[in-house]
Amino acid sequence: MGPQVLKISPIAFLFFAVLASAQISQKSESAEGAKAVENVLLTQQEAWNRHDLDAFMAGYWNSPELTFFSGANGRNGWQATLDRYRATYASPGHEMGTLEFAGLRIEMLGTDGAFVRGSWHLTMSDGKTPHGLFTLVFRKFPDGWKSPLPYIRLVPDPSA
Repeated sequence: MGPQVLKISPIAFLFFAVLASAQISQKSESAEGAKAVENVLLTQQEAWNRHDLDAFMAGYWNSPELTFFSGANGRNGWQATLDRYRATYASPGHEMGTLEFAGLRIEMLGTDGAFVRGSWHLTMSDGKTPHGLFTLVFRKFPDGWKSPLPYIRLVPDPSA
């Protein structure tokens, strides 16, 4: 008995070709989305380090429906979030320091959503280094990727 030849009907071949193409396309879109979200975060980091809070806030959804959590406190609205950042970091007697994001883990939730986890670290001129963790939900809006739901957690200073 000779070698057996696997016969695939043209319809089955077409089905598997389309399926493979769709999976490749989905992986490509997912990688592009993750890169776009990462670019938003890097742009925010650069804006912070230029002391440009307006540019930093461009990474958040500019809506009264934005929900911002920091530790045990919550804020509703883009403007309230910007006001909080200004009061905490850009008002007299305060400083912004140098921001660094690290350990970014971006998980795509389809083609228009992402879940991001990572850490943030500030270096202040007095040598203090406030730091913490963050969780962000990103959505793809017509004007780009934005976070409508940021959660920031400060790691307590054990010497305080």
